[in-house]
Amino acid sequence: MARVDARTKRLVPRAHEGEIAVIDHEDLDRVSAEGLVEAGVGAVINAGRSISGRYPNLGPLILLEAGVTLIDGVGSLLMKKVREGEVLHVEGDRVFSGDRLVGVGVLQDEASVEAAMQEARAALADRFDTFARNTVEFIQRERDLLFGGSGLPDLEHDLAGQPVLVVVRGYNYKEDLAVLRPYFRDVRPVLIGVDGGADALIEAGHAPDIIIGDMDSVSDGALRLALDGRRRLRRRRPTEVILHAYQGGYAPGRARLEALGIPYKVVEATGTSEDVAFLLAHEKGADLIIAVGSHGNLREFLDKGRMGMASTFLVRLRVGEILMDAKGVSRVYTPRVRTSDALLLIGAAIVVMGMIVAISPPLRLYVIQLFEQFRQWLFHLRELP
Repeated sequence: MARVDARTKRLVPRAHEGEIAVIDHEDLDRVSAEGLVEAGVGAVINAGRSISGRYPNLGPLILLEAGVTLIDGVGSLLMKKVREGEVLHVEGDRVFSGDRLVGVGVLQDEASVEAAMQEARAALADRFDTFARNTVEFIQRERDLLFGGSGLPDLEHDLAGQPVLVVVRGYNYKEDLAVLRPYFRDVRPVLIGVDGGADALIEAGHAPDIIIGDMDSVSDGALRLALDGRRRLRRRRPTEVILHAYQGGYAPGRARLEALGIPYKVVEATGTSEDVAFLLAHEKGADLIIAVGSHGNLREFLDKGRMGMASTFLVRLRVGEILMDAKGVSRVYTPRVRTSDALLLIGAAIVVMGMIVAISPPLRLYVIQLFEQFRQWLFHLRELP
């Protein structure tokens, strides 16, 4: 069965085991590929090129290493020929719906992807040059926002002096959220979910205090949580929704929020929603910003596939004095119970059980009976030939 969407991140939540994902995604990034693998799709049919050669993106190799069939460059007409739920099958580099041929592409394997990645590595110098120019353009365009917080909305939540956790549904976010579970319990930071990061928080058992994004990947359930928050008792602060709009006020997610009846505030910025979350926390006086699933190095900025990712590079420099990245924490640290702690716990339990037996006559009599039965069992065992 086919799942069809030009936006991979919209398709992933609908995909199920063994289905075929039909996408139009040039330079398939790592996060999208990992989402498709986690959903269990059997094949990915890409109308575009999964690796164009602009830079060595990781998505195609992740799919192939997971055993997912990848057919590339089928052409944009594929998105019109195939409908959601249509039954497809693949024969080599050909895609069929029943007996009807709907597309022909390039059947990728690990060798072909590795060769394309080698070519892309040779072109990285040009990409870095473009990245640098975009960085300068962003400074000129957004200097008031970047250095003065111009245009950021007022908040009902007081972030001054508070630790803030910003969650993006990106690299290793599940592992890092699991490792940070004791931190949630002990510190209780202000939680900001960036688009699908709100769902990531909810899946981990935490309600976001603030949701920021263009509202293209956050679920209706997470948004309704914001609406319900405004109907709860006054002792609980509501979840705030901040819509990220482009310059000029255009925001694709505006109609969705209004249809759901979600109150929201608007911030205009040419960067990413991730950037807005960092700047908001910084300008509102946060004591510490912990980033989960965000983009932390140049390779990841390029892998995101947006020209505007240069803004994230600058924003991280701007807030760097209070920014701590949780990425990779799960790789070097896994919570575990120490042997000494386990023995201490078992010893304490035995002592408590002994005290209970000592002060309770019925329990003491029951234990004596068990002991006598055990002695009789040992006696009969010795008498056996």
